[in-house]
Amino acid sequence: MAKGSLLAFGIALFCICAAMKAEAEYLPYKGPKQPLNTRIKDLLSRMTLEEKIGQMVQIDRSIASREIMKKYYIGSVLSGGGSVPAKQASPETWVDMVNDFQKGSLSTRLGIPMIYGIDAVHGHNTVYKATVFPHNIGLGATR
Repeated sequence: MAKGSLLAFGIALFCICAAMKAEAEYLPYKGPKQPLNTRIKDLLSRMTLEEKIGQMVQIDRSIASREIMKKYYIGSVLSGGGSVPAKQASPETWVDMVNDFQKGSLSTRLGIPMIYGIDAVHGHNTVYKATVFPHNIGLGATR
């Protein structure tokens, strides 16, 4: 086989393999152009009982970690009143912590992102040097 023919054959083989891989990786639940009900039905049909249970669970930030999120398929993490990553934690510390939890969630078989919740009724008083809105001012603003 001549060099040109061998190169053309190699390129063709590569393209065929790439197309097969792309087709094999297509998952309807990840398709943003798919109707919502199609995505939901597809995702639920792929989930194990353990994954479904994990997605319904919300744990406190203090016990969450990348490993916990991945191992138990946790769907939601909450920073309850006073639950902070460190004393005087900066916004960057918060972002790094949440991103670490999210990496654990996204590394699971189905790659379902977690939801992060925080108790911030009066403003982000658990973020060091953040603005806090006194309750009475909030009430007064509603009237």
